[in-house]
Amino acid sequence: MEQEAGLEGAAALFKVLGSESRLRLLRLLVAAPATVGSLVEQSAMSQPLVSQHLRTLRQADIVTVSRTGREAEYQLADHHISHVIDDAIAHVREDHTPTQHQRAVTSAPNKGEQQ
Repeated sequence: MEQEAGLEGAAALFKVLGSESRLRLLRLLVAAPATVGSLVEQSAMSQPLVSQHLRTLRQADIVTVSRTGREAEYQLADHHISHVIDDAIAHVREDHTPTQHQRAVTSAPNKGEQQ
């Protein structure tokens, strides 16, 4: 079967976005470009962790960095990503009632479980 164009790239993007910490940093960058120090303060994450996540986001072309002397400021490369994040958060907040399928899956006995 032939793969649909873009699916592999979209899957890679969602993999990068699969971290709550990275999503938190992106939400901060939606508001305004920021330095690592500012992101550390706002996110309550350690500096090495913030730097590691920013490196991952840069490699995925989700954020860019501009340097002025020794100061590096990070910003979103494409604000469309903020809509994806906002829509996902809205979906989760609105979808608090389990669907019939979800109830059936969670109440079904596991294989190997004695009945």
